[in-house]
Amino acid sequence: MKENKVTNVVFAGLGGQGVLKASDIMSEAAFATGHDVKKSEIHGMSQRGGSVSSDVRFGEEVFSPMVPSGKADYLIVLSPDQVENNRAMLKPNGVLITPDSIDISQLPNKRSINVALLGVLSSYLEIDEKTWKDAIHGNLSEKLHEINDQAFALGRQARQG
Repeated sequence: MKENKVTNVVFAGLGGQGVLKASDIMSEAAFATGHDVKKSEIHGMSQRGGSVSSDVRFGEEVFSPMVPSGKADYLIVLSPDQVENNRAMLKPNGVLITPDSIDISQLPNKRSINVALLGVLSSYLEIDEKTWKDAIHGNLSEKLHEINDQAFALGRQARQG
């Protein structure tokens, strides 16, 4: 019997940081490559800058949208003060991606931190760059494409550099 490998990604941060947008982009990129994708969101007090998280699971067949505690392959945290709140989601040897993963001063716009961290994540996954960019462009207005393309490239380069 063939193993059904599911990749578990948890996005976490504060309301208004783009946690949900990042998970939308991740979901679209995974779906475009032929994966079954499930996504869930926990908004909390997001309208007041409270904690927000979103789980994305993708693979050949995914049964539940929720990443079980201690099973996240990747934990992407947009706000450093949310790392400890979400660390329990990460499996042993899982990958933690935080704003420290990139040189924030190089971002063309600080609001693009979510897309920059997707760039870091993309360097771990077998989803080609064009698919990522198509997903980014599909989720953001055209006037934001160039800035977010730069942020995504910065994230990809951060891991390779």
